[in-house]
Amino acid sequence: MAENNRFELKIIEPDGVFFEGGSDFLEFTSVEGEMGVYKNHIPLTTILEPCVMKIHDGGERKKAAILGGFIEIQKERITVLAEDANWPEEIDVTRAEAARQRAKDRLARKEAGLDVVRAEAALKRAVARIQTAK
Repeated sequence: MAENNRFELKIIEPDGVFFEGGSDFLEFTSVEGEMGVYKNHIPLTTILEPCVMKIHDGGERKKAAILGGFIEIQKERITVLAEDANWPEEIDVTRAEAARQRAKDRLARKEAGLDVVRAEAALKRAVARIQTAK
């Protein structure tokens, strides 16, 4: 895509800047569903679900596991405040699979006192990591 179709993207996690650069298309999942954003998108702020974020830049595409947070979309700039973020090579798939199975087991048992929201969030984070690593 032409240079004038790019927007600035900054992904920040608690430890600092995870990614900073240009992009011409961004895909992610918010609490409102799956979204794709080009430059000059209507300004929007929304909550991110744990997801595989796809950063498109010309013919290149990068994937990152974004494990919740917020996104602020402006016409020429997008800022992501992520609870945690991982590149595919940083993900321990065996550990993520074990976390996914633990969360599924917890939800299946339906024990008294189970924090369903917490178990579902753990499941979503594990799935996002697994999908990013693949």
